[in-house]
Amino acid sequence: MPDDVEPRDLDKVARGELKTLSKENADWVARHLVMAGRLIEEDPEEAHKHALSAGRRAGRIGVVRETIAITAYTVGDYAMALRELRTYRRISGREDHLPLMVDSERGLERPERALELGRSIDPSTLDVPVRVQLAIAMSGARLDLGQAEAALRELEIPQLDRTKAFSYSPDLFDAYATVLDDLGREAEADEWRALSERAGEAIERHLQGDDGETVEIVEEDVEWVDESVDGEPVEGTEDDGPVDRGPVDAASTEDRTADDEARDDEARDDEAGDRG
Repeated sequence: MPDDVEPRDLDKVARGELKTLSKENADWVARHLVMAGRLIEEDPEEAHKHALSAGRRAGRIGVVRETIAITAYTVGDYAMALRELRTYRRISGREDHLPLMVDSERGLERPERALELGRSIDPSTLDVPVRVQLAIAMSGARLDLGQAEAALRELEIPQLDRTKAFSYSPDLFDAYATVLDDLGREAEADEWRALSERAGEAIERHLQGDDGETVEIVEEDVEWVDESVDGEPVEGTEDDGPVDRGPVDAASTEDRTADDEARDDEARDDEAGDRG
């Protein structure tokens, strides 16, 4: 653990979830979570080890299970990612990682189950950025099944607006271009990729404080839209989720129960898949 890693480096909301731990334990867990965040891009395997270390002391804290899930997904352990995301959802009551759960099912080569999971939640109940990421994941599952036309329809949502640049627009435009390529519509695909690049430029200019609020895209202007105006959070400002208030020993009966319930969910999924 580098000497410069301090517990206070952890996001304020995440630190709040660790208040149920003793100070010594909370500081230890916080430092491992900070390291997981630092390393996830450059060394995901090492980031995953830090997340697992945090989990050994704080297995019932939502942000810890969330971090384990994300790092597991990054290293390609989709089964662990799915299991941890289920536990995170049970602890926090949140659905913000539903797209990652759908993608994890895809990683396990179960696109039909991915689609079933994605349809289990009313998209209108999700925050707009999560809704868009879910549409992208569902589109990918359709492509896995060779259903390119259906994949395109999954992406044709109100947020597919070529004149406005939201934080999620580049990913959405790129996904749309990918499906168009699959359909043999290369010229349209190239156009949407160009739109994605221009949207990214508009967002970057906004984040850098550039006075310019529009950037030309083909024959149109793309305008950065601050999502907080419409009640949606700007990147990195998610609402606080419920904080775990129970015992925090990772070896506690409650922890084992949460994991057992997650395994029960998987078993029921397997049984349903066998019947299908």
